[in-house]
Amino acid sequence: MPRARAGRGRRDALQEQSSHVRGLLPCLRTHMLSATLRRRLPLHPSRCGKRGVSTLLPSVDIVGGERSEVRNVWCIGRNYAAHARELGNAVPTEEPVIFLKASSSCRPLSAGPIAFESETFHHEIEMVLLVGEHVPLGGLTAEDRNPTACVRAVGLGLDLTRRGKQTELKKAGLPWTLAKSFAGAALLSPFAPCDGSFDLADVSFELSVNGQVKQSGHVEQMIFDVPFQLRYISSFAPLLPGDLIFTGTPAGVGPLTRGDEFSLRFLRGPQLPAFEGVL
Repeated sequence: MPRARAGRGRRDALQEQSSHVRGLLPCLRTHMLSATLRRRLPLHPSRCGKRGVSTLLPSVDIVGGERSEVRNVWCIGRNYAAHARELGNAVPTEEPVIFLKASSSCRPLSAGPIAFESETFHHEIEMVLLVGEHVPLGGLTAEDRNPTACVRAVGLGLDLTRRGKQTELKKAGLPWTLAKSFAGAALLSPFAPCDGSFDLADVSFELSVNGQVKQSGHVEQMIFDVPFQLRYISSFAPLLPGDLIFTGTPAGVGPLTRGDEFSLRFLRGPQLPAFEGVL
């Protein structure tokens, strides 16, 4: 009897070990697959930062040496009455016209890839906000006296538009995506930190193309000011760190083609030199 009990004990121990090994098999397979992938797909040092984080994600420069990855790219359309009229559009009064660009549309001002590069685009200079804090859905109300506290930095951008395609899509009652969201459709300057050295309610800016001034505007000309825009967007979507908001373009939009040189500069607001670029 003791010998039989000992035999059963050994069998039970073996069964327990076997069950433990079977439980480890998925982990071993995962480890072996991971090792195989590491051998076959070595990380490229120029494409990976610390802890293997990809540097291919779109990002913007902040004056002072920092960078911020880009999340959502919100755009406010027809926010300057003169611009709405120059294109024969109704001037919004109740709520802003909003559309989105893919974050992969973002590009610095220096020469770089652009989709539909043989086409002629329309330039639209805009003041662009970089959100630095998470604002939950409905987190900015009319009672909030300082909605701009979530803005980390401000820059200038060009909203490139395929105007012919946009007109075609509008006539068909279709979204503007192919006219507004494509590689290189959002050209961005470095961003100035909102450090109290300027007032977001007193910013003006200017665009020159091939040495000639084409657009200029002041935020006072906006139909929907910056606090309204922040409150409005947060009423239906949370604002995330890294979100960009293109706040609208003044009148004077016009053609821009591959190889054109341009200059964006603040006339009032951040004390920065002009930003030079080439399409």
